[in-house]
Amino acid sequence: MSAKVKQLEDILVPVIEGLGYDCWGIEFRSQGHKSMLRVFIDDAENGISVEDCETVSRQVSGVLDVEDPIQTEYTLEVSSPGMDRPLFRLEQYAAWAGHKVKIRLRMAFEGRRKFEGLLKGVEGSDVVVVVDDHEYLLPVDGIEKANIVPVFE
Repeated sequence: MSAKVKQLEDILVPVIEGLGYDCWGIEFRSQGHKSMLRVFIDDAENGISVEDCETVSRQVSGVLDVEDPIQTEYTLEVSSPGMDRPLFRLEQYAAWAGHKVKIRLRMAFEGRRKFEGLLKGVEGSDVVVVVDDHEYLLPVDGIEKANIVPVFE
């Protein structure tokens, strides 16, 4: 997790939780003069509606205006994690064990950066994924992006 995302989490998680939602994760992409801040909210009992996203967006926007942690122009998006939910924290990987996952690493591991397979869980600070009958232990700090692969039956 980057220092900027950590700073944003420190500011925004209490606000989001104060509104009664879980902060599933935060993505921040600095793109020159224009950046993107994406906040994922969840509510395990009720799900997330467009109105929920609007409520959180208004509140988060006000807090960001006051705190001013982003020095460049940025776009704020608030959404649910969706069916292809991104995974941010080790406990999320553990909770979604048994599901198919796509993982992209920051640096190559055993000659590859992309893994798609069965998420077995976690061991220590490693994510365990099985790809083509081979088990990989991927350090969570080395994961650039991970998403659940939705299954439609």
